[in-house]
Amino acid sequence: MKNYRKLGDAVREADAERAKEADASNKALRMEDEKRNRRSKKNEVMRAIPDDTPAGQVSDFMYRDGVTDELDKLDNEMIGLKPVKQRVRDIASLLVIDKMRRKLGLDTSIPSLHMCFTGAPGTGKTTVAMKMGTILQRMGYCRHGGVVVATRDDLVGQYVGHTAPKTKEMIKKAFGGILLIDEAYYLYNAANDKDYGQESIEILLNVMENQRDDLIITLAGYKDRMDKFFSYIPGMSSRIGNHIDFPNYEPDELVDIAKVMALELEYDLAPDALPVLKEYIAKRMTLPFFSNARTVRNAIDRARMRQASRLFIEKMDPKSDGNVTPDELKLLTAADMPTAAELAARGDSAIVE
Repeated sequence: MKNYRKLGDAVREADAERAKEADASNKALRMEDEKRNRRSKKNEVMRAIPDDTPAGQVSDFMYRDGVTDELDKLDNEMIGLKPVKQRVRDIASLLVIDKMRRKLGLDTSIPSLHMCFTGAPGTGKTTVAMKMGTILQRMGYCRHGGVVVATRDDLVGQYVGHTAPKTKEMIKKAFGGILLIDEAYYLYNAANDKDYGQESIEILLNVMENQRDDLIITLAGYKDRMDKFFSYIPGMSSRIGNHIDFPNYEPDELVDIAKVMALELEYDLAPDALPVLKEYIAKRMTLPFFSNARTVRNAIDRARMRQASRLFIEKMDPKSDGNVTPDELKLLTAADMPTAAELAARGDSAIVE
């Protein structure tokens, strides 16, 4: 009796397998028929379009989608970064032409929009990611264009079964926009083949390949470390269509950035403050932990603190009437600026903000 049951179970399993194979085969045939029908319809549409039909003007697409405004903002609001800005324009141009081809029924293939931003801290990587998100959203290549910033701590768990939920939660938050993974090389630990970061990487690879219409993943970090990371995970590099290097700013560019930062805080930099600040920046660039625009922001914050202290002492002096004018509240002078001489006195190995 037992043998009959085993035989019956085997027959049912074989039938189930044959049914699955038949379903898979039928599904493949249906997909092929659908593809053939779509191709046939596209050919009919193409034949019906006169040869002299214009696809439209590039400027129409750029202005209608608001892309021109965003590119102008990128030029006007960000100092320097010429190669980065040009690459962003190249990407926008490709997507505009892609839309024009699609309008005429020509074959189009959305390029990989996953990106890798390499460069030192404070070179504008997060800001450019936000601009890219807005441009892609305006052009219909992502739903909302928001940027979710994540690090290893946000993606990798500390025990078995913890990593997948954490990674998927961050992906869910970023869906429809951009997931920016800062210092992405920390996801992989070459010294530990049981590190949980590998599980997170595998999930990200799957999403980059199979859900690239729903999420754009951007990796960021130092170039040499990212190159080493890609040597361990070649599948990650091959899925990224845009590798963009962010150069360090020059001293003059950082002074211009300082002017913008001060203006945003409703301060003015006195003419005598500019050469002092430039000399400080040039010296600071030679010391450890220099972070471009972030270092400049720290310098402006220290200048504000010194200005407040200076005004407090001046106005509390018995010889002063104690009144502070609006111009005095807004002006940052040479006396308020951190100096290169102060850095030199602390030594080249000193940790500075």
